Amino acid sequence: MATSPEPAEPTGAKGAPAVTPAPAATPAPAAPSARTDLPVQGMTCAACVRRVERALRATPGVQEATVNLVTQRATVTYDAHATTPAALARAIVDAGYEVPDAPDAPAATSTTAPAAVGATAPDAPAATGATAPDAPAAVTGGPPSAAPPEARATPAPRPRQAAEERAAAMDAAEQREQRALRRDVAIAGALTAPLLVIAMSHGAIPALDGAAARWLSLALATVVVFGPGRRFFRLAWSALRHRAADMNTLVSLGTGAAWLYSTAAVTAPGLFPHAAHGHMPPVYFEAAAAIVTFVLIGKLLESRARKRLADAVRGLVALQPKTARRVRGDAEDEVPADALAPGDLVLVRPGERIATDGEVVRGASAVDESMLTGESMPVDKTPGSAVLGGTLNQSGALTFRVTRTGADTALARIVEAVEQAQGSRAPIARLADVVSGVFVPIVLGVAALAFAAWLAVDPSGDGLATAVERFVAVLVIACPCALGLATPAAVAVGTGRGAELGVLVKGGAALEAASRVDTVLLDKTGTLTSGRPTLTDVVALEGRAEAELLGLVAAAEHESEHPVARAIVQGARDRGVAVAPASAFRAEIGHGVEAHVGGRLVRVGTAAWLGRAGAATDALEAEAERLGAAGRTPSFVAVDGRLAGLVAVADRPTEEARRAVAALKELGVEVAMVTGDRAGPARAVAEELGIREVFAEVRPEDKARIVREQRAAGRRVAMVGDGINDAPALAGADVGVALGSGTDIALASADVALLRGGIAALPTALALARATLRTIRQNLFWAFVYNVIGIPIAAGLLYPLTGWLLSPVFASAAMSLSSVSVLGNSLRLRAFGRREAA
Repeated sequence: MATSPEPAEPTGAKGAPAVTPAPAATPAPAAPSARTDLPVQGMTCAACVRRVERALRATPGVQEATVNLVTQRATVTYDAHATTPAALARAIVDAGYEVPDAPDAPAATSTTAPAAVGATAPDAPAATGATAPDAPAAVTGGPPSAAPPEARATPAPRPRQAAEERAAAMDAAEQREQRALRRDVAIAGALTAPLLVIAMSHGAIPALDGAAARWLSLALATVVVFGPGRRFFRLAWSALRHRAADMNTLVSLGTGAAWLYSTAAVTAPGLFPHAAHGHMPPVYFEAAAAIVTFVLIGKLLESRARKRLADAVRGLVALQPKTARRVRGDAEDEVPADALAPGDLVLVRPGERIATDGEVVRGASAVDESMLTGESMPVDKTPGSAVLGGTLNQSGALTFRVTRTGADTALARIVEAVEQAQGSRAPIARLADVVSGVFVPIVLGVAALAFAAWLAVDPSGDGLATAVERFVAVLVIACPCALGLATPAAVAVGTGRGAELGVLVKGGAALEAASRVDTVLLDKTGTLTSGRPTLTDVVALEGRAEAELLGLVAAAEHESEHPVARAIVQGARDRGVAVAPASAFRAEIGHGVEAHVGGRLVRVGTAAWLGRAGAATDALEAEAERLGAAGRTPSFVAVDGRLAGLVAVADRPTEEARRAVAALKELGVEVAMVTGDRAGPARAVAEELGIREVFAEVRPEDKARIVREQRAAGRRVAMVGDGINDAPALAGADVGVALGSGTDIALASADVALLRGGIAALPTALALARATLRTIRQNLFWAFVYNVIGIPIAAGLLYPLTGWLLSPVFASAAMSLSSVSVLGNSLRLRAFGRREAA
């Protein structure tokens, strides 16, 4: 068994990738401000986000307000002398939205709060985000370790129960929303289906053609529009009260116009021209109901995607054991992990997770820290070594002294970083919402002008009916069906095709962001490499055959559970080398193993350990240094007290990684490596793959910082990883990409998951995102073309020249045609990747 060599200096040789070690976090300036997080319900689009932000920023004392549509949360920095969380919540409610569990107590002033400490409010409830003695501290920027000790106020503890309660509250709110949406979708779908059958029969079914069918359609559509569709009218009314327009305005306008016109056609057909001659005016009940149904389905899908955000925090919190074995004298007591305090002694046995950060005082073991540090090899721990909460003790018992608890632990900092990154995401900018602010008033103005102009030409009863028909025709042809379908239709087909290709995308926002990516940051362990060591080199001395040497080493290592030992044994088997039985096996943690094999004493381990046993390793020191510089982990071998050779293992890059890096370069995407591993292995892997820029020995919070720096430089960044240590960076990037073989935490924090094919599927994901965004732009273009051409015709603008009048029937057909063109164009994405595969 070998131990990891000393970390190499993170400097690149000439021609080698530049390796940039992560610098220490710079102190964050003290801020004389309080900060609070407020949950906001009822937001549906970017226009809602802008309205809430305007309402908050207009509140006296507010210094900064950021509203996140995905997390449904408002983060506000404010002067605690001028306002309170309760006043901020009232501003949101006055803007037409809801604040669950609105705070009723002010937050205390925080005059020297560093980045890691939020406003401390003894009375403030946890829902506000202001910290209380039993609530987590709010984050005001930067990683929790950013502030120097002298600038750091005493942090309020962030107990595990508080984090669990936050995750549970988010989960409960999402479940309530999903239940309501599922109910509304079921009702709307069940009632819309017969409406579509009636509308599409066109007299082919006599029972569905006549007055009874029209009255039945009125009844069904009324239930859909004013039942499940009620939410759109309520939110549109709220927007109108604040002199704004959003997607709810478009949906309400379309459904309302279709329903009102159709209801008038059924209940008062005499208002329409030619009704006296037996020509019944057409109805559009199916259009009104279908709009409501499809938009609700889209909202349900969005809600399901948002629910995954709670999984990230919940999974991170679950890494910390609920209990720990505290040692006092000769007694061992099992106590809640939250009850531990600095200075306590804690015993952790093999296979158990370490409860909190500390320093080993007794025992020796190998600890798997890959989920926090990215180090692919278990790290040997001896007295004096630091251990991290949430990591997995593998082979021996350890007793450690607690050094940090609560919000100061490495695991808590990662939880904090994930929450901060998710909360700081830019609001999703949806083009249809921006356009609706101009489009809706223009349509209403055109419809009103058409009504007034036709009424002025003919003020008689027939003229009034014609004016109403023109008014309705404009509204019907301007129905936002195509606008509403332009994005979700392409997203639905694009994400469906992605699933077929093994690419899981969390909605349209992730697709849009992925389409603009120009820089990809790749984690090493488990992303570019397999994540487990493999045998790479066997060097034999004294004319001994490599197969003979490997057989002796594998026999000696056979009883060891160390990953390096397992790699050697598996490598021997893969090369067809027989593994003989061994006896008198003995392992020294951090040094090596020895065993008797076929009457010979075989030792495998470090140079110092073999040297103490009388086996000089000078003959192979240069070879060991060469292998170490190439990213391998060498172990010396002595047989009967004499140096016999060495073996080396490494976490090698995969063939999929080679193809992915080459394909990304062909797409014009810059590639860099960001890893918590040592500089030597990182540089070796980068050289093999042709990656020029490497950030090595990076802590989890520094990965997120590097992502922020790249974004600040104007780059569109995708971060690719598979471990918990990648979660903050995944959440903070423009696009977080996780491998399906990775941890649930990485998958929950990511926007895109590569379910099969590993990293090789990344170029496919980015190319699919670009194709989807291109399709969305085409859809929006055609949707507007139909409206721009159809609205003047529907208004009768061309009647004096051509005699053309577009009745609501043809207006509805034009609207349907625009929707069909959008859907047809979106369906072309189903062919994505098939030509390449052929």
